Amino acid sequence: MNKQDLYYFNLLKKSVTNTFLKDNNASILIEEWKGEDIVAFQEDLFVKVKAKVSEKWFYTYFKNDAKKLPRIDILNLLSEYVGLKNWNTFKASHKNKLTITSKKLVYVFLLLISLIITAFFLFVFNKNQFHFCFVDDIKNQPITSIPINIKILQNEESPLYFKTDTLGCFDYKTKDNRIKFVVQSPYHKTDTIIRFIDSNSNQIVKLITDDYALMLHYYSNGNVKDWKKHKQQLSNLIADDAEIYQLFDNNFGVELFTKDEFIRLLTIPTKSLKRVKVLGKGMRNGKIVKLKFIMK
Repeated sequence: MNKQDLYYFNLLKKSVTNTFLKDNNASILIEEWKGEDIVAFQEDLFVKVKAKVSEKWFYTYFKNDAKKLPRIDILNLLSEYVGLKNWNTFKASHKNKLTITSKKLVYVFLLLISLIITAFFLFVFNKNQFHFCFVDDIKNQPITSIPINIKILQNEESPLYFKTDTLGCFDYKTKDNRIKFVVQSPYHKTDTIIRFIDSNSNQIVKLITDDYALMLHYYSNGNVKDWKKHKQQLSNLIADDAEIYQLFDNNFGVELFTKDEFIRLLTIPTKSLKRVKVLGKGMRNGKIVKLKFIMK
């Protein structure tokens, strides 16, 4: 018996079982029917199609795995028993169902493949975009004079390296919703930034100027013009009546600086300049009116 004949004959067995169970009690598996069940089936078959099959036939084709199809006249009788004209009609009706089922399976398969491909492309190409711009903490201006080095730290992978553009900004796309990177600049203090995409509304990152490195650069290169420019920028940034306080460790007191004294401190590359750390500042009309710092 080939696969197609076996397929249709198994369908016929199920249809025979369902037809018999409408008016009789027995196992839903025809292979489990025994003496009384078989006799009841023979009688039910005779009532409906005026024909019988022997008990031996039943065992050969229904209880055991048949090696070949029954005779065509028996197949026609069983097809009539389940409500169809003959064996060919039975096969034709189920062939249509098989075709419809196959089409449905093909449709479901294609839909599944489409969903998988869509999910794949969303996973691979739908990336979060981070955008950051860097400004000087004191001057509150974009850092555009030199490019800033960006080292993106990745889990269990080597870092990625970028530089800011001419506007002092950089962009990065990733499938992750979190970014962690180290900011490095010759004239600003190194900082590590961590941001999540959901809380990335503030895209401005303020960097603290490393005044010691900046002034050392001016002096070592004889860059008097830029040194004077830097000094003038500080003068324009700080109000003439600004209150500038140096705090000391262990609460040993406070020293008050004038504007000129503080600017002098920030424009001479001494070792003390390297240890200056601004603790806080107050602004009014774009100028610093109050500032606190400490020597670390």
